[in-house]
Amino acid sequence: MAETPHLDGVRVLDLTTVGPGARCARILADYGAELIKVGAPPRSGVQREPPFHSYGANRGMRRIRIDLKAPAGREAFLRLVERADVVLESFRPGVMTRLGLGFVALRARNPRIVLCSTSGYGQSGPYAQWAGHDLNYLALGGFLACSTPRADGGPPLPGATLADIAAGGMQAAIAILAALLRRDRTGEGEWLDVSVADGVLFATSLWIDQYLATGERPGPGHDVLTGRYAWYDCYRARDGGWLAVAAIEAAFFANLCKALGLEQWIGRQEDDAVQEAMRADFQRVFATRDRDDWVGELAPADTCVAPVYSVPELVEDAHFAERRVLCEATHPAHGRFRQVGPVFAGGDREAEDHAALPYAHSDAEEILRAAGFSGEEVEGLRRENAVA
Repeated sequence: MAETPHLDGVRVLDLTTVGPGARCARILADYGAELIKVGAPPRSGVQREPPFHSYGANRGMRRIRIDLKAPAGREAFLRLVERADVVLESFRPGVMTRLGLGFVALRARNPRIVLCSTSGYGQSGPYAQWAGHDLNYLALGGFLACSTPRADGGPPLPGATLADIAAGGMQAAIAILAALLRRDRTGEGEWLDVSVADGVLFATSLWIDQYLATGERPGPGHDVLTGRYAWYDCYRARDGGWLAVAAIEAAFFANLCKALGLEQWIGRQEDDAVQEAMRADFQRVFATRDRDDWVGELAPADTCVAPVYSVPELVEDAHFAERRVLCEATHPAHGRFRQVGPVFAGGDREAEDHAALPYAHSDAEEILRAAGFSGEEVEGLRRENAVA
């Protein structure tokens, strides 16, 4: 029998659409919170939907469309707040207050409400009103400057939205959980100011702290994670596939050298004078066999070697299949399709029901009725186009 979801009974009103706020909503929903997505009514009779392949962000959630600029819509939202635990938003700083939905207004209707405001640069500071996306936050927070540069010397383009998910979405989810625990003790909600750029500083804190303590300037090639050593790098195999090598500990490094027939480097792991020669040896030896041959030999042998997978490869990998990290969802037009499922710790994966999960469907009347609206009130809101 599946366990009760960790956040069962927690109701979240989600005003976000993309970026860190949406990542946070996905985390909370995966842990069992009731997510109600609150979007704006479609304009000119046209309802815009995201591509069906992005529906993983919204699966299993419910949806209502409210015109927050209309007095009736604003009041409808505030009545929903009365029975909610969390409001999650990602407007520009100041927008919620201008809508009459700032923390003071929300708290007046529900003293226990937790308002989580996610933004690129925070609610205060000289950059607070800057527009931005993942790459901007990684740039400002030092992540790009500490990463291996492109061939032209410029900063690289990360292959995933690291700032949105790790520095923003996860930070927001942790802050919300902490606020809910505090509320259990005090009975009071709070306003959380989650800045993605601040979160990136935490991600790069190893190098920031090193600089502040020693004055040593970090950058590409200055230490283990930024390309200084041959044993923390990626190498091409004979078939063109790539291998990731991260043999940091001396024992793992020795195992790797023995397996490659390069015992001469044992004992000289951190000798800067030999790193380029060592790297050339690794390149030469790895090029003698195909990627998966190397993986089959080295990965189980305590060498810290793994394949560099493409997306088509990883979704068919036996390890992820056994871990049950992919699930199915349904779309009203495209039917069933696979996507990344809940991958976080906790719960009994073996007992989980991986039946297809629906995309966020419109439950306006049900949501409003649960908040105490009468049928006549619901119809009135619809006539005014305040709710859809």
